[in-house]
Amino acid sequence: MDIRQVSVTYREEQDRILVRINTAQGEELRLWFTRRLVLGLWPVLNKAVVQAGELAAVAAGRPAPADQAARQAIGAFEREAALSKANFTAPYQSAEKAALPLGAEPLLVSEVRITPHASGALQIAFQEKLPDLPTPRGFQLELRGALIHGFTHLLEQAIAAAQWRAGVPGELAEPDTGPGPLEPPRRYLN
Repeated sequence: MDIRQVSVTYREEQDRILVRINTAQGEELRLWFTRRLVLGLWPVLNKAVVQAGELAAVAAGRPAPADQAARQAIGAFEREAALSKANFTAPYQSAEKAALPLGAEPLLVSEVRITPHASGALQIAFQEKLPDLPTPRGFQLELRGALIHGFTHLLEQAIAAAQWRAGVPGELAEPDTGPGPLEPPRRYLN
């Protein structure tokens, strides 16, 4: 599958993140990410991105850094280099007559498997396994190079728009700025 364009947007009315993937073959794949899925996916995805970069470095004959600080610095450098070349200003081209191999309704992702490869690519399998569906839906794709960092960047922006940062571990967590103004407790029905 040759990925042409990716869109990752938070949909407030659904309280979900909608991922749309346009392919060069004229197909559009649509996915729903829930908050619960993102909370589990985000740390695994970040580790897989770092691991894919390290595997690619070893395959290219470069030694992998021994300490964590060096790994993080190299990963941050690679991310910034990839993002500086990416075009985030072009609007998503939703083809009216695009083939929808998964159907018109987005896949409600319940399971994700990520496999880093020595080439530096990430193979990602998305599955929708719901109790009321007789057969699960799913597909897999391979993200390479700048597309890996672009996808994680778009996902990070959608998480910020969703205001899900407080529950996301690691680098996305909001810094503790101390107590804010007193507000009545809010109640939510999920």
